[in-house]
Amino acid sequence: MGVIDDFPRSHGYVMHYLDAPTREIFARFDAAFEAGRELPDAESDPRLFGRWAQLRLGNGHHGVHHYDERVLRMTRLAADSDTPWTFEDARFLWMAADALMTWRHTDYPELYRLPLAAIRRLDYRGRRQILEGTLGWFRKYHRPVWDALHDQMEDVLTEPAENGPAGVVRNVIWDCDEVARRLAEEYGARLAAPEVLPLLRHWNSARSAKPSERWLRTAETLLTPEAAGLVREILVLVAAHRERQEENLYGRETAFLHERTAVPVRGMVWTCELIDEPWVAALLGDVALTCGTGIGGSGANCRSELLANAAVHTLARRGGLEVVAALARVQVKVRKKTVLSNVARTLDAVAAEAGLGREQLLDRTVPAFGLGRDGVREEKIGDCLVRLRADGPALQFVNPAGRTVRSAPQAIRQAPELAVLKATLKELKQALPAERFRLERALIEERLWRWAEVTEFFLDHPLTGLYARNLIWQTRQGPAGLPVRTDSGWELTDPQGRRVRPDPDTPVRLWHPIHATAEDVRAWRDHLLEHGIRQPYKQAFREVYLLTPAEERTRVHSNRFTGHTLRYGQAKALLNQRGWSGPSIGHWDYECGGDQGEAVRELSGWQARWYMHVTGDPDADGWGTASFCVSERIRFHRADDLAGDEGVPLTEVPPLVLSEVLRDADLAVGVTSVGLDQQAVAGHEEYWHSYGFGELTETAGTRRDALARLLPRLRIADRAELTDRFLRVRGDRRTYKIHLGSGNILMEPNDAYLCIVPGHDRDAASVFLPFEENGGMLSIILSKAFLLADDTAITDPSITCQLGT
Repeated sequence: MGVIDDFPRSHGYVMHYLDAPTREIFARFDAAFEAGRELPDAESDPRLFGRWAQLRLGNGHHGVHHYDERVLRMTRLAADSDTPWTFEDARFLWMAADALMTWRHTDYPELYRLPLAAIRRLDYRGRRQILEGTLGWFRKYHRPVWDALHDQMEDVLTEPAENGPAGVVRNVIWDCDEVARRLAEEYGARLAAPEVLPLLRHWNSARSAKPSERWLRTAETLLTPEAAGLVREILVLVAAHRERQEENLYGRETAFLHERTAVPVRGMVWTCELIDEPWVAALLGDVALTCGTGIGGSGANCRSELLANAAVHTLARRGGLEVVAALARVQVKVRKKTVLSNVARTLDAVAAEAGLGREQLLDRTVPAFGLGRDGVREEKIGDCLVRLRADGPALQFVNPAGRTVRSAPQAIRQAPELAVLKATLKELKQALPAERFRLERALIEERLWRWAEVTEFFLDHPLTGLYARNLIWQTRQGPAGLPVRTDSGWELTDPQGRRVRPDPDTPVRLWHPIHATAEDVRAWRDHLLEHGIRQPYKQAFREVYLLTPAEERTRVHSNRFTGHTLRYGQAKALLNQRGWSGPSIGHWDYECGGDQGEAVRELSGWQARWYMHVTGDPDADGWGTASFCVSERIRFHRADDLAGDEGVPLTEVPPLVLSEVLRDADLAVGVTSVGLDQQAVAGHEEYWHSYGFGELTETAGTRRDALARLLPRLRIADRAELTDRFLRVRGDRRTYKIHLGSGNILMEPNDAYLCIVPGHDRDAASVFLPFEENGGMLSIILSKAFLLADDTAITDPSITCQLGT
């Protein structure tokens, strides 16, 4: 029998690394060995001889405690030679040794002699790649191997002093990702300094979920001002870091931080509890935000749950009102339940300490960033005036001549005061979406305030007021209105101009159209357009989804958004942003339902479940995450009674909860459906046509209502008209029908399809929209309408070739 036949079959994966010519050479080695002759080609190809000698240590399917002396002479000969071992050689030898070790070979020094000799021929990065995970694996699961070999393994992994400070840092952290490499190369001299190195080693011991008091006391004795500065710089680096392709033993994969990097960074996060500086809370929030979101900045998974929770826990231990703003930002973006529950507990603890509820605490701790009541902050730096605006994307600069310029004048570019303003602008941009999110959540949860709280914490606030002053507020079971500031305070005014000043203790909530008459909704929509009021989210133009006869018949589930083919990754990300968790589905484990899942959202004591399943070609997706999914039914459960799959009768679900859940589903379909594509996806042609030109959903119906109000104001009003499903535009060459749901276009008289990739149109961009930012479907439809109304001016050959004569 030869070495390949004698090797344990349960570890046959090792043999996958041997090609046919190598197997032939091994067969010749086997024949010579069995005949007791000198081995042919041993000197001419010492690398293959070494691989063969390592496999010769195997002995069928039986454990080995002592090796034949002749075999040992061969492995020792190979180990003591000057063979130029490659990375692949060393990896093969180590895998072979591991396979035999797990098959009860116990002479560990001889079994690993040759692999260790080959590894010593590699650079240190190659050594670390091969031994990555091995030390911990031996220590935990194969203690006798660890006891026998750990001194040798640590020796081959330890860079010598002549490799300088970078080598010292790599000995502690290794270099498994981009952040670790930068710590060694850019921060090596400072991290390896005698006053910091002991603390770096201590950071590398941060292996538990939370720091012990003893760990913190040790960190406190080692902490120096230089080390505190390094903590700040390195955590800024981590907060700005994003996932990237990294090499490992098995090829390239997308990675954020290796565990060997995350552990010492967690130690740095824990150390922030000991640093009393104003930058700490905001920076921990940045770290939690980056690490708590998924790849691409969204999703229910974390880039690093370890670091996200460490940052939140450290904020919790610091306590006080300063941590609230940082945690509020995390609440907006992060969807991982474990992280969100830690955030909620921390906010509840801080709120209880202040004698408030969680939302009351958030109301009172929104930072003002030094903005005046008008949302503007001005600072004199040198001879220039620098202006920070709550509603501006960038700083404004007024030069000594009194002219506003786009970039900072040369004289102040290095001024410390300007750096502070730039940092403030960054924090302000992060706080704005958090406040918008809170206000929309308050709408759908029907939160109540006292009017005095609304005026103090919302309308008069320079940041939150930017949104709150454009929303409709309603006294409980009383009149609704937009806020208007008067000399004596705030009042509410309705579309007819009638005003009311609520008493300070009057209960107030945000107005929701589900509680209003159709006449009131129409009045508010006309009012917003007439006065050019843009709301931060859809309120007056919010879609309302009432129970349908079909849903009364299905009783416990809604099929309203069943059967849509969605781009799975995009749909998941959008739902995550809207507060849903999951689904996690793909082409794996079909027998156990890995191709089916559900997106879940909890709202006002209810839980909604939207079921989905994978569709598409698994081979095209590499048998991994699916490209497409198909939507199924939606069920509702009471949050305190989730037993059973059937769900609660829809008639028992509060109308606002039902409406908001179905609105999210409509939004997901309206943004991620393959029916929106310019061309049909192969295999989904029928669905593409039915969705791209079919009946309108509630969202598209609201879009139609907005267009009905906008059209008379547009330059193309005499060339456009609305039908039940289309905006019909008359050009000089053809007449076009733009579908109000998908934006797809048909040309009369034969309904030929016209493909136009959405672009930027100056006329469309100038149209005031009361609820959609640039890039929404309403903007796309208007852009296409302006283009086609003047179709003789179109010069793009990709379009003109479709228009015909």
